[in-house]
Amino acid sequence: MNITPWEVTGTEDGNINYNNVIEQFGCQAFTPELAQKYELNHILFTRGIVFAHRDFIHAIESFTAANKPIYLYTGRGPSSGSMHLGHAVAFLLCKYLQDRFKCKLVIQITDDEKYIWKNLTLDETINYGRENAKDIAAFGFDPNLTYIFSNTLSSHLFIRNILTIEKTLTLKDMQKVFGLTESAKVGQIAFPVKQIAPCYATSFPEYLDKDAICLIPSSIDQDPYFRLARDISHKLNGIKPCSIYTYFLPALQGACTKMSASAQETSIYLSDTPAMIKKKIMKYAFSGGQATLEEHRELGGNPDVDVAYQYLKFFMEDDDKLAKLKEGYIKGEILSGEMKKVCIEVLQKFTSEFQQRRSEMTDERMSKFYEFV
Repeated sequence: MNITPWEVTGTEDGNINYNNVIEQFGCQAFTPELAQKYELNHILFTRGIVFAHRDFIHAIESFTAANKPIYLYTGRGPSSGSMHLGHAVAFLLCKYLQDRFKCKLVIQITDDEKYIWKNLTLDETINYGRENAKDIAAFGFDPNLTYIFSNTLSSHLFIRNILTIEKTLTLKDMQKVFGLTESAKVGQIAFPVKQIAPCYATSFPEYLDKDAICLIPSSIDQDPYFRLARDISHKLNGIKPCSIYTYFLPALQGACTKMSASAQETSIYLSDTPAMIKKKIMKYAFSGGQATLEEHRELGGNPDVDVAYQYLKFFMEDDDKLAKLKEGYIKGEILSGEMKKVCIEVLQKFTSEFQQRRSEMTDERMSKFYEFV
């Protein structure tokens, strides 16, 4: 199993053991009791998709009991003109938390990162960033509580923290945490500093209270950035950021890796048509069913590796229907094709509604997200 900000692969059996991930990364388990205690009713919490955290209790207790400010921080590395379903997870989580706690949100578009790491021109990544920002806004964030910025245009705004972090960290630190080698480009070594800087409210003195606690909803592969941010927070007289981590939305080919924007055949994009979604699910989605109809009826299917079921776990709102699908699949009463059909319908509805909101993101509406309010 290998999990880094740039690569995710499962174990030999094709799965990612998230209990081992918690132990390997030194996180805390996010339990059902936590979700119940703080009345977190979104399906990402109630279905255990949010599975780990760092100091989440401290952040929420500080906010609810001590009335201290918190803010959310997330980001997007634009390597394509449209985001895919895997990217949607963190933004759905941010949307829920912003509505739940009425807190501010900063969203970093790392167009510089994708230029450095991918075979793309700078103009391409900047343009992708603009398009992805519209995707992000279409999740329904409050423009009065949301600031979207790109590194190429706005990282100078927190140059003081960037310089302090650069003066603090060594090449050895970057190699140890991110696995960078001597062949790494200078930009690849330097980039993590820019993703770390927004973890501190002092990077946005005109927008955030300097004592605000940062809460980061993310997939677990981004943890190295935020773990390092916690380790060096005292050097910036900053507050340790807190984080919550979700399971990966698997690629179409199976749960052993996450969906990737760079591989069209493994991903369902938010811009895909209903016909494209149907074709991708029917042709590529890995099945947890048996080899023959007779065997499936007798032995049942495995929903844990069935991609269609896993997508429903992330995007089907109805708990009762999901539970019945799982039970029927395990018993062999529901076939893989039937599971795929339900998945197609749910994803078509989700993307259709998203695309309608996305079409309403005019330049005028977007301008409100690019300004401090």
